[in-house]
Amino acid sequence: MNKKILGVATVTSVIVIIVITIFLSTQPTIIQKNEKLGLYIMASSTTPTISELKDVYAEAASTGIGRSNIYLFWSTLEPQQGQYDWKIPDALMSLNKQNDLKVTLYFSIINNRMFGPFPNWMGEPQLDDNLKQKTVKILDDILSRYSIIDHVIIGGGIDAYFREHENEITKYKEFFIGVYDELKEKHPNIKFGNSFSLHGVLNHKQEDLVGKLNQGDFIAFTYFPVNVLNELDKTPEDAGKNLERILDLVGNKQIALLEISWTTAESVNGSKDGQTKFMQIVYDFFRKNEPRFEFLSWFRQYDRPIESCLKSLNTDFDISFGNEFVLQRTAEYICGSGLIDIDKNPKPAWEEFKKQVQFNPNS
Repeated sequence: MNKKILGVATVTSVIVIIVITIFLSTQPTIIQKNEKLGLYIMASSTTPTISELKDVYAEAASTGIGRSNIYLFWSTLEPQQGQYDWKIPDALMSLNKQNDLKVTLYFSIINNRMFGPFPNWMGEPQLDDNLKQKTVKILDDILSRYSIIDHVIIGGGIDAYFREHENEITKYKEFFIGVYDELKEKHPNIKFGNSFSLHGVLNHKQEDLVGKLNQGDFIAFTYFPVNVLNELDKTPEDAGKNLERILDLVGNKQIALLEISWTTAESVNGSKDGQTKFMQIVYDFFRKNEPRFEFLSWFRQYDRPIESCLKSLNTDFDISFGNEFVLQRTAEYICGSGLIDIDKNPKPAWEEFKKQVQFNPNS
């Protein structure tokens, strides 16, 4: 009798184990999101439909990223004084919210070489108290509307601007502090900072500028490992060594990588192998210095046709053969830096990206 009971119990236990194993194996894998890691989310089309945007956002979010970058410009958000056009920002923020993503807002008073762009009704603003108050108001309105924003870039790629406007550094510093103090009082949990291009700072020997304009909660960098012609001229390993320079430049400040990439465009010395190798180096650097990081966002999800990048680049300066050459190289670099090509074929670095975002040191 006891043997019968024991046999039944053994069989029952085996069945239970099998059922549990089958149940667990059929459960969907839950990917833990990392709010420090992001991606520049975009479709391959320059005029994507809402359906296409939903698909690329879902695809990006499935990797485990916890944030994306949103770029808003004053000239399109407030075309008429006091009249906001929320249509596009609402749609983009909704997509981020649906996919449980935090947002790094790029709303830059300085945009690389350009001061602005500003709406026509503002005339020709100066770095004064009037612009400060207007900036505080519009950013307060944006931040009050979208609770998923947790970081704001007030000046973007400012090293390029101050190469040509060195006499405005002190004015901008005072302007930034004024905007920061008022917004921080209204939104104490949101962090504000400026961004520099690391390649620009190093190529033009502007290291001291970072120390002069280190106000805010963090210092952000973009990094495309290019020379002054916007061509890749380093190995992934050498490019990785430049990341270490960031720690020297910022002192004890928190850091962020707003955009970092490696193109696969062969015309500017890019390659798929180089992209994958550089990505591994970047995320190793991140994990080594994670307590110092606010966020790291990879640039970018999809390739686009070169013509679209040429069209979007700022050409508001004297055009010469040299500048046209650099613009062409820039477009080739940018439009070829996606992790998925324009035909929606994943590059090797797309799988590497998912692996790096989901990296678990304990697994």
